[in-house]
Amino acid sequence: MAEKFTRWDAVDYLESEEDMALYLDACLDEDPGDGSLVRAALNDIARARGMTQLARDTGLTREGLYRALSSSGNPEFSTVLRVIKALKIRLRATPAPRPSHAARRARSRENWRRRDSCRPCGAGWESGWEHSVSSSEG
Repeated sequence: MAEKFTRWDAVDYLESEEDMALYLDACLDEDPGDGSLVRAALNDIARARGMTQLARDTGLTREGLYRALSSSGNPEFSTVLRVIKALKIRLRATPAPRPSHAARRARSRENWRRRDSCRPCGAGWESGWEHSVSSSEG
């Protein structure tokens, strides 16, 4: 018996406004920095809500909305904000998590060691500064 596969689509799982907001939030966190994941998430959410109604709410044409949110699209930031506002999703800015105190201390300690090492040979305070330097330093 041959197995039948269907293509997975996030739209099938975006049933509530909370689902959509959490999905967009996760995509904002995981986006590689080029906006591709956020654009794809907005496309999925727009299709789940209904592209025609969203086009009316944003004042864009349906075709223009599809084009802007497609994988090859490059929407202006104002378009992204209009889409988010029409979807009734709110973006909030929060500070990024800082490294723990222990991680900051370890990094600081490493920078201190690097700064206090001998430039020619790299020996540092851990070795008691005992090292040989080339004969050019007479």
